[in-house]
Amino acid sequence: MLDKRMLNWTRPLQLAVARRLHRAGVSANQVTLAGFGVGVLVVPLLAFGHAGWAVLAILGNRLLDGVDGTLARLNGPTDRGGYLDIVLDFLFYSAVPLGFALSDPAVNALPAAVLIYAFVGTGSSFLAFGVFAAKRGLTSTAYPNKSFYYLGGLTEATETIGLFLLMCLWPAWFGVLAYGFAALCGLTTVLRLQAGWQLFVGEEGPPAGGPQGR
Repeated sequence: MLDKRMLNWTRPLQLAVARRLHRAGVSANQVTLAGFGVGVLVVPLLAFGHAGWAVLAILGNRLLDGVDGTLARLNGPTDRGGYLDIVLDFLFYSAVPLGFALSDPAVNALPAAVLIYAFVGTGSSFLAFGVFAAKRGLTSTAYPNKSFYYLGGLTEATETIGLFLLMCLWPAWFGVLAYGFAALCGLTTVLRLQAGWQLFVGEEGPPAGGPQGR
């Protein structure tokens, strides 16, 4: 919901950093891998109770995630780079609740599992919509520079990062925050399913698995 505003706000910084890296011969894929390496540090940091340092890892990951896309447009975007970026993004998002679950399994494991399950809903509805939108040759007017059709929602990247920062600042509230955000993710998933159902109407036909379905 807030991603477009955040992209506009951070674009000058991302462009300045990307231009320096471009002149130094650094590739977008290298930045993507570095960003993931920084971001995945949240797992041991949170597991051992260093939530303050985890904030820096989260912010560092997000900065590099924005820079890699800008750098890719300077060097020429590739499908390989777009694929790598989206896969590592989703792995990073799940790393934060995993870190909290490891920090206190008795208290945090269940809300972490619920939140990761909710992420599966938002992620799968997002990616599946992108696959079939690409099949139809559709492009997103809101995010024309993305590698594929970027379907928005109530819980986009900006809201998710805001959640992670709140969790790190107030770790005792992890469960409440996780359950609340999971509910919003559930609503986002429903809205995306509805959008796909309406867009891809008229193609019911026989089930792919034959007369008896799958």
